[in-house]
Amino acid sequence: MRDSLKQKIITVCDARIAAKGPTVGLSFYAFFSNRNDDPELLMEAATWWIQTHRLDHFEKAGKIKALVKPPSPPTPLPEGEGLEL
Repeated sequence: MRDSLKQKIITVCDARIAAKGPTVGLSFYAFFSNRNDDPELLMEAATWWIQTHRLDHFEKAGKIKALVKPPSPPTPLPEGEGLEL
């Protein structure tokens, strides 16, 4: 999925969560205007949603954001700290 679509998904999910709370649901249509001005991008989102992840029509915004946003890398421990064996 192209980076611009990932960023759009994260932005929309953040806005919906802020407005309606953590349990708000949405569909992939939430990332597009009412007119089909970029059919290739719409199909990219639909393919990711339906074929790649086999998601239901409505899913929690937090779940979608977690699928799109990569996890943060772990913070390295300062040298000399860690598990002792």
